[in-house]
Amino acid sequence: MNIQESLIDELESVLAGNDPSRRAEVLRRVTDLFIQGSGKFSDEQIKLFDDVMGKLVEDIELAARAALGDRLARVSDAPGGVIRALAFDDAIEVAAPVLAHSARLDDASLAEAARTKSQGHLLAISGRSVLTEPVTDILVNRGNHHVVAGTVDNPGAKFSASGMSTLVKRAQDNGDLALRVWSRADISRHDQVRLFAQASEIVRSRLEAADPRQAALIRSAVAEASEAIQAKARAGSGDHAKALAHVRTLHSLGQLDEARLQAFVSEGNFDRIVVALSLMCNLPAGLIERALVEREPEQLLVLAKAIDLSWETVKAILALQAGRGGPAKDRLDRCFASFFRLQPKTARAALQFYRLREQAQRASMH
Repeated sequence: MNIQESLIDELESVLAGNDPSRRAEVLRRVTDLFIQGSGKFSDEQIKLFDDVMGKLVEDIELAARAALGDRLARVSDAPGGVIRALAFDDAIEVAAPVLAHSARLDDASLAEAARTKSQGHLLAISGRSVLTEPVTDILVNRGNHHVVAGTVDNPGAKFSASGMSTLVKRAQDNGDLALRVWSRADISRHDQVRLFAQASEIVRSRLEAADPRQAALIRSAVAEASEAIQAKARAGSGDHAKALAHVRTLHSLGQLDEARLQAFVSEGNFDRIVVALSLMCNLPAGLIERALVEREPEQLLVLAKAIDLSWETVKAILALQAGRGGPAKDRLDRCFASFFRLQPKTARAALQFYRLREQAQRASMH
């Protein structure tokens, strides 16, 4: 009790004066007192500490603010006002531990910090053990590469449909980010294949640019590695296993037709569409996956014409291929013209070529 009385007397003296070093020392002692009793204080007592510490933290040097932030970041009942002030401090040394660890920051405060503070602040937020969708939406829209990569690598981060769409868009020309997003357990199979195909293309282009003389070997090696990784991803997917069993049963019963395929497209069931087209075209699933996510639709148009699909079904598949938002009207018009110009005989010859090429590639792997 004597210690507390002495501290109260000193508080009155310090708050009446203007000595930053004395403020820092008293703040350290008040913080000691709070941490020692953490978990036992009432809401009213915590508010009192908040008021006192909030006054003391004003105008103290950076090192003292950073030390306070580090000490309070993991205290579950830390004074809310002080925590918020530390989290919004312009100095990242002060804010980072609080933004990264404090349970006293709610989603609204985190979202506000993500909207208004520096990339260093955003990076600290990206490392929190739990990140909700409203916060990750801002991080993936506003953050730089390091922030977005940190958010994607965080297993505790949840992404909205809009946030995942932004991620896929940002990753389209960034092989490193594409592979990070691709490895997340919560990414859809469609986006997963799309991103891996794009990352593979980026890798292939860079390797060929570095050594054009080895272009053919590089192309073959990247294709082989891509096929192997796609196959591994399919093997590890419960959704793909269910789709494979269901669609194979339909095929064996003679019930796999365009109407079934249209139903799978309407459901947006990527794995069922892949298996159905694989069986209908007699082509490996890996080739179908890549055709469904390629930026250019020519191969998809050829396959569709070869197995006599209608334009309505093709248009629905193209919408799936384009992803959220669907294809642009001028692109759809070009596809429409190409599809009707393409002769069935030519398409079937191309399909046979794809089959022979895939057989040759598989034979070269063994």
